[in-house]
Amino acid sequence: MNETRERIALLSKALDLMTDRPIRVMEVCGTHTVSIFRQGLRSLFPPSLELVSGPGCPVCVTDQGEIDAAVSLAGIKGVTVATYGDMLRVPGSGSSLVNERALGRDVRVITSADQALEIARNEKTRLVVFVAVGFETTAPSTASVILDAHREGRGNFTVLNLHKAVPPVLEALASDKNIALDALLLPGHVSVILGLSPYRFLPEDHGIACAVAGFGAEDIMLALVEVVRQIREGRPRVASLYSQAVREEGNCLARDLIDRVFEPCDSSWRGLGNLPLSGYGLREEYSSIDALKRLEISINDTSPPSGCSCGEVLKGKMLPRECALFGRLCNPSHPVGPCMVSSEGSCAAHFRFSRGGDHPWKH
Repeated sequence: MNETRERIALLSKALDLMTDRPIRVMEVCGTHTVSIFRQGLRSLFPPSLELVSGPGCPVCVTDQGEIDAAVSLAGIKGVTVATYGDMLRVPGSGSSLVNERALGRDVRVITSADQALEIARNEKTRLVVFVAVGFETTAPSTASVILDAHREGRGNFTVLNLHKAVPPVLEALASDKNIALDALLLPGHVSVILGLSPYRFLPEDHGIACAVAGFGAEDIMLALVEVVRQIREGRPRVASLYSQAVREEGNCLARDLIDRVFEPCDSSWRGLGNLPLSGYGLREEYSSIDALKRLEISINDTSPPSGCSCGEVLKGKMLPRECALFGRLCNPSHPVGPCMVSSEGSCAAHFRFSRGGDHPWKH
């Protein structure tokens, strides 16, 4: 532990010496966000290095209209809704999945896509709707159960498919001059699937320094030193500091699964609006498993909760504490927006880990 502290201190000193002008870095991974807050790393950065959180939490970026569609499913007679735990407490316009469950609706928490399909196998008289969220990390597992359900002719299994793609949202962020990013800490888990090539446009077209990082304190600090070095040298590129898990070509089997079941489609992101080809739509071959078509429901353009600034936080334009609701009307016990609900949400992480202002590396 002492050796780790010494290395962290040296990396902090290196950042201080290297950062001779304002540099704005965004981490694009919910796990990175929580790790950075939990380990108190922000207090180790020089004042000229600004680190902001981006749209790295799949629950957080799920649009308000998508949440409302998921909630509406619970009220349909004979329907069982299955989804991941964080989705239950995200407030919709009038209710939430956890509220619907309290009213007696059949809403179940699962930890894997396989469990949703198993419910359908066991509950043959009910129509199971798997509310599937996530980026490239979870899309392969959703694709796998869709293939299994299609192969079995499992007529009582459907998917409300809300999967989103990371590279298009990075394009939107990089193109927004009001955000003005110098560097990106690229998402570790997503990069395991995608590899490095899908990010090449960031340094080549936008001059943004990039590094894929692991999740420990030293991993993150090393990645920050790397992107600052790229900026100082004037040679932005995509570097991997997570080589034990991320290969240049990514996970070919997982990517093939995604391509077999999904095709690019437009998708709405909380705070970012409708982004072209930023989602994963079900191919026509699997349209019978599409809950929107089976149940004839639609996803409407719905405004976020009044006063909620999750959209601005997800774009890196606002820190959680700058939201007027933060810690007052919005807290983990009574969340207004998804960034305070999700275990990977920036607001929840800030609330849990930043209130005391201390961190483990000062002792």
